[in-house]
Amino acid sequence: MTGFGTGDLEELRQVESELNTRWPETKLEPSLTRIRQLVDLLGDPQGSYPVLHVGGTNGKTSTSRMVDALLTRIGLRTGRYTSPHLQLATERISVDGAPITPGRYAEVYRDVEPYVAIVDGRNEVPMSKFEVLTGMAFAAFADAPVDAAVVEVGMGGSWDATNVADGRIAVITPIGLDHVEYLGGDLAGIAAEKAGIIKPGAVAVLARQEPEVEQVLLRRCAEVDAAVARLGAEFGVLQRDVAVGGQVMRLQGLGGVYDDVFLPLHGAHQAANAVLALAAVEAFFGAGADRQLDVEAVREAFAGVTSPGRLERVRSAPTVLVDAAHNPHGAEALAKALDEEFGFRKLVAVVGVMDDKDAVGILSALEPVVREVVLTANSSPRAMDPDLLAGVAIPIFGEDRMLVQPHLPDALEEAIRLAEENDDGDAVSGGGVVVTGSVVTAGEARALFGKEPS
Repeated sequence: MTGFGTGDLEELRQVESELNTRWPETKLEPSLTRIRQLVDLLGDPQGSYPVLHVGGTNGKTSTSRMVDALLTRIGLRTGRYTSPHLQLATERISVDGAPITPGRYAEVYRDVEPYVAIVDGRNEVPMSKFEVLTGMAFAAFADAPVDAAVVEVGMGGSWDATNVADGRIAVITPIGLDHVEYLGGDLAGIAAEKAGIIKPGAVAVLARQEPEVEQVLLRRCAEVDAAVARLGAEFGVLQRDVAVGGQVMRLQGLGGVYDDVFLPLHGAHQAANAVLALAAVEAFFGAGADRQLDVEAVREAFAGVTSPGRLERVRSAPTVLVDAAHNPHGAEALAKALDEEFGFRKLVAVVGVMDDKDAVGILSALEPVVREVVLTANSSPRAMDPDLLAGVAIPIFGEDRMLVQPHLPDALEEAIRLAEENDDGDAVSGGGVVVTGSVVTAGEARALFGKEPS
């Protein structure tokens, strides 16, 4: 990895090896007891800076990165905690808009390790990996120190380890079905869990939601006396036009209109994420009807936004795009963006999903915009077997439109070949490949095309 010493990377590998002996993020006990004990031993670092807390189902990481970019451009030193990572664990904890180094990651872990051991000794269930990482992030931000922290919820809300922080701003991205084995299959119930990050006296900045979800969120706001700002009511996207490398937007913020804002990301969903981030930062600074953020600063911040693994181009001729969509809602947003903003004559999908995800929903969302699909698996032990995935795909795509390549590098090679030829086997221009189905699949594809963690 460029820029990192061998020793630092070895330290990182050792720390990750130790963390991986703990419960993974796919296993949890709904309790804040352990993380509260840890932050108490650490001196409550999460209380030493204001927090903007980002929850929801899809768009959390992109929105978090946009909030971070805006705060940084306005002049604050920021911390950002997101999950999961695409390629390297250090991506989860960023200071000044960049991941901490492997050496610093290991150093922070060693600093909190003795306190983690104390908490483990007090409880029947040891701390999970995510709980330890959350404590590490809070400690790293306090040590920096940062002026504000952008904290993404891991899963759910009320019982998520990040919820020991009291967010001054609670951002809720669109809520859909995901992690049903933990959150259930009832949208209102999921919304109630996610609404737990809305704290007394906070400002809740809400994306467009299903009616039953919005009702739950607004009830929570009323219960805790939180102010409310809603996309489509108090703020919104007034106009967006597809542009080379992204889109140009006209945004209605809480404090006024922001014209000619270029965002180097594709899709209506990213425009919605952008105005959500804008409203969150306006609320953070107390912007309102008679006060808005510096328009030029907003333009500069959004123009520099990156969101790796989110409709990201990793190759040209043929174009290869990588997207971390891992549930039907995300796959639908991806398909819509592909249909509206790319003029591929032929599009081939490479799909690798986790065995606990809604593969039917993901594949069904992609089918209308994809000519052929190559089914594969990433390296995770949780990856769905490609042959099982093929069984799911046959009723959706039919046997003539699908292939199975168990290994991702072979699947990419096959998809590129398919994208470059027409139905007669002759070369064709204007073909494209999209790699999706899982954050891990997206991250491994990025690495295969030489993209560095960011």
